[in-house]
Amino acid sequence: MRKYLNAALGIAFVFLFAFVLHLVRTQISQTPNFPTREIAKNENTVEIEVNSGDSGLVIAKQLEAKGVTASTTIFYELAITDKRSALIAPGVHNLNRKISAKQALEQLLDSDRISGLIAIREGQWRSEIAKMLILAGFKSSDVESAFFRVEIPKGFSKNEGIYFPAQYSFDKSTTAQQAVQSMVDRFVKEATKIGLMAGEKDFTPFQLLTIASLVQAEGDPTDFAKISRVIRNRLKIGMALQLDTSVQYVQKRRGEIFLTTKATTINSPYNTYRRTGLPIGPIGSPGVAAMKATLQPENGDWVFFITVAPGDTRFTSSHDEFLKWKDLYLKNYRAGLFRSK
Repeated sequence: MRKYLNAALGIAFVFLFAFVLHLVRTQISQTPNFPTREIAKNENTVEIEVNSGDSGLVIAKQLEAKGVTASTTIFYELAITDKRSALIAPGVHNLNRKISAKQALEQLLDSDRISGLIAIREGQWRSEIAKMLILAGFKSSDVESAFFRVEIPKGFSKNEGIYFPAQYSFDKSTTAQQAVQSMVDRFVKEATKIGLMAGEKDFTPFQLLTIASLVQAEGDPTDFAKISRVIRNRLKIGMALQLDTSVQYVQKRRGEIFLTTKATTINSPYNTYRRTGLPIGPIGSPGVAAMKATLQPENGDWVFFITVAPGDTRFTSSHDEFLKWKDLYLKNYRAGLFRSK
């Protein structure tokens, strides 16, 4: 008897759910809505400010008040039924007027329509991130203070590495301190998720982050796991890492392929030509791919690698083979293969 009763209740629930969904859809179809239309490139826009924690109803009211949608209800009901509405980022969004609720949602999800959007790239330095925050409207003194006062996980440094590379948008009430802290909090979340915060037998979490920053700076994602192995192999045998990017970090130069012999003699705790072992800290903020490769290096006995041409990075355990490839690199360098197009 109970078996049939449960079955009947299940069927009743299905019919009830279908009925409620029908009512919602019927209500949406009867709610005033501007038609979906083509948007001209030169159309004026209005600012819609979305604050952290704003509900769909709060956003919907603002859309109607600014003349974006025909009614509060039409967007609010769409926000309830479309899961993408949860992805609307805080910040000032520039939307067209008199558009359909669906178009309004699409525009709210378009990062190009967010004023002051900050996109931190993998490997960026703290100094570069600071400049981006200032360009986004934060005061220089507030940004400097934020980096000094930010709360960081135990065992890490405020200098580099912990400002997670991602796309950030902040509402007008966000302080520089809150903006910088959100980057650190995001790093802790991502690093914990992939296991970096647990450390390893031979490396602390901070040392793993330092390796990840070197991996990030030295190559393309397809080579990350091999570069990670080269670094580990060299550290294991006490061989200097001799990574060009560690010197370029000291020089604050990016994108230079050729490193002079004089540059390798710079006296700095970050210079892996003069210093055996890891530099004293990260040389940038690595992304998830570089951190994962640090924890999961590819198997191999390589201790040398060199990019002989764009897209052609080679790995070897033979010094003679490395020297042969170095000659090929120099030939290609002089031929202009590494020039920016």
